[in-house]
Amino acid sequence: MQHQIYYHDTDSGGVVYYANYLKYMEEARTEYFEQRGFSIIAFVAQGFSFAVRSCHILYKAPARYGDIISADARVDKVSAAQIFFQQSVINQRSGQVLVEADIILVFLNKDFKPQQIPKKCRESL
Repeated sequence: MQHQIYYHDTDSGGVVYYANYLKYMEEARTEYFEQRGFSIIAFVAQGFSFAVRSCHILYKAPARYGDIISADARVDKVSAAQIFFQQSVINQRSGQVLVEADIILVFLNKDFKPQQIPKKCRESL
């Protein structure tokens, strides 16, 4: 997923505000699911959702106003109710890795209790 950095993405120093990387990585995970035929809206309509259980981020370098970045999402492991993602954000012009993250999602039912990920979904991931 590519994103151009606009002024509203940055702080007063012209660098991307640290929390915005979470949004870029969320968008990359959504694209990951959709490319595999899974709609977050469809999961919600069925009474299921995903929530971030754990997030470990390493900030290596800043993105700045005008940069073009890409965020990716790779599944490292899938358990009965969790998906373990490795993600990164890269400056497209320089190729420099700006952020690396390990993010764990948990699959939840309508009562926000952990639920086993449907077999078809687990196999597609």
